[in-house]
Amino acid sequence: MCGIFAYLNYNVSRERRYILEVLFNGLRRLEYRGYDSSGIALDADGPAPSSASPSDAPYAGAPPLVFRQEGKIENLVRSVYSDVDEKDVNLDAAFSVHAGIAHTRWATHGVPAPRNSHPQSSGAGDEFLVVHNGIITNYEVLKETLTRHGFTFESDTDTEVIPKLAKFVFDKSHDEEGDVTFSQVVMEVMRQLEGAYALIFKSPHYPNELIACKRGSTLILGVNELSGQQNGKPFHDVKALTTNGKPKELFFSSDLFAIVEHTKNYLALEDNEIVHIKDGSVSILKFDPHKEKPAFVQRALSVLEMEVEQIKKGSYDHFMQKEIHEQPHSLTTTMRGRLKDGEVLLGGLKEHLKTIRRCRRVVFIGCGTSYNAALAARPFVEELTGIPVTMEVASDLLDRQGPIYREDTAVFVSQSGETADTLLALDYALENGALCVGITNTVGSTLSRKTHCGVHINAGCEIGVASTKAYTSQIVAMAMMALAIGSDQISTQARRNDIISGLTGLPSCVSEVLKLDVEMKELASSLIDSESLLVFGRGFNYATALEGALKVKEVALMHSEGMLAGEMKHGPLALVDENLPIIVIATRDACFSKQQSVIQQLLSRKGRLIVMCSKGDASAVCSNGSCRVIEVPGVADCLQPVINIIPLQLLAYHLTVLRGFDVDQPRNLAKSVTTQ
Repeated sequence: MCGIFAYLNYNVSRERRYILEVLFNGLRRLEYRGYDSSGIALDADGPAPSSASPSDAPYAGAPPLVFRQEGKIENLVRSVYSDVDEKDVNLDAAFSVHAGIAHTRWATHGVPAPRNSHPQSSGAGDEFLVVHNGIITNYEVLKETLTRHGFTFESDTDTEVIPKLAKFVFDKSHDEEGDVTFSQVVMEVMRQLEGAYALIFKSPHYPNELIACKRGSTLILGVNELSGQQNGKPFHDVKALTTNGKPKELFFSSDLFAIVEHTKNYLALEDNEIVHIKDGSVSILKFDPHKEKPAFVQRALSVLEMEVEQIKKGSYDHFMQKEIHEQPHSLTTTMRGRLKDGEVLLGGLKEHLKTIRRCRRVVFIGCGTSYNAALAARPFVEELTGIPVTMEVASDLLDRQGPIYREDTAVFVSQSGETADTLLALDYALENGALCVGITNTVGSTLSRKTHCGVHINAGCEIGVASTKAYTSQIVAMAMMALAIGSDQISTQARRNDIISGLTGLPSCVSEVLKLDVEMKELASSLIDSESLLVFGRGFNYATALEGALKVKEVALMHSEGMLAGEMKHGPLALVDENLPIIVIATRDACFSKQQSVIQQLLSRKGRLIVMCSKGDASAVCSNGSCRVIEVPGVADCLQPVINIIPLQLLAYHLTVLRGFDVDQPRNLAKSVTTQ
């Protein structure tokens, strides 16, 4: 949920001002992951403080400069430049080698405050500094042990035990054995930690070195060869590339977004890998808690297929706005190369289609928007494959330890591929022997690596915390999956042809529905003072109701509920009056006549109705003009949720702007939920 970033320049002179800006920009790219506090650490100038004699000083040189601040990144930026002026820090000082670390936080343990911000410290002198993404589940036990050994804790975080544990290991090793390497310290720390984490360590005991390790949380290494000879060439062994002594820049990041402006060469760390940067060289060790010594690992660099423009707003005011309007393009890229001559080609599923067709059931597993996308896909997966489909919220499946069988196909849906509950549910399904399929937007993510097979939705970068284009691309990806699984059934051939035809024309229909932008802004202005909103849907559009309400809830901070229209008379009808706005989704499908009945019942109770219908159906859903109508283009009924959600996304966006809230970074939320 947090964002961690590090920058090390080797054999190339960089001023402190430049290093600061690289760290700040890295945090800005990661701010969507958490934005309630942040911090950085970099090297100071000169010798150890004069108050300490050389024999008393724990290390040579001055202590690192550490800055922490509550609030968003720009609060930290202002605070740092104010502090360096007060402390007379030379921003023009140049370093041929320098290691800096940075962190942006989404609070899990301890309120947003400087003392709970990262980097967390080992204590006086900042002998070990750590930035952390994840949760340490045994931190209370470690904290008690370290307290007994004389350590004092200043924060409420689980992270603080890590640098203090590193100092404890370092001091003990020095007393018993003399010299100890940085990687030996970190390995012993890892041996004691339980939970999910990505960590970056910095220590003045090991100047100009950085160590990163991970277990469960994403961590990326970026390599920028400044000579230019290697840049852009794939499959270079990272060790060979970095031991040549040439000028280079090395980066650690929670996400590719933060390194794309610096380099295209990257490596995604695997669980229990330790990356040690020393003298411009990268060593990769594989940690095994059951073995005393780690194994050295050879890894190849990959080439990032992303451009800087993809992570910029361009002409839009907000990322959410940009991503809503990118959906004609994102849907095109989701389908590109996969629809040919009336057939669906999904290379990631090809080898497993026979197994899926023989399974006893399909289990969709996800959280939040990804769960809603899977719910939208359930009806047509059942229809086209004839296989029963069940739905599971990942956290609830784990809480119940619900039954998963070897004969099941478990489909895991996650935009980031790093959602903690979804990954834990994946481990559970793998233990139970199910075939595991991943639907994700992130190549190289933990989900894509751990599942047996899957589909990348190729929606492009999504930075706004509220998911928009990933949702529609997930539905389309699962529609193609259903078509591929059911392609051996003659009885559904005509239906499959209609859906494939509908998929081909879907981007142009999305472009058409985006023209409702101004109309949705006007609707938002009429709802600005409302305290609640209900959204009724059924059939294919029950998921649309849930997702539309979730978008309003997430960003506009308005209470909103998506409801199954068939349940209206079993309680929700009591809420209806002339003040409560109610959106009813009544586009043409098998449930259309039932939704007409719902509208009449709501109108008879003086409900304040907003009806979404297919073009030309305004008089059929609201003959006396007593409700507001939103007309959308009609497509194949199972694809209609892709069209219907877009006006609701626009409504949520405009409501948020008009109410004066932060669209891209809504209160208390973060984009990638990597903690339980």
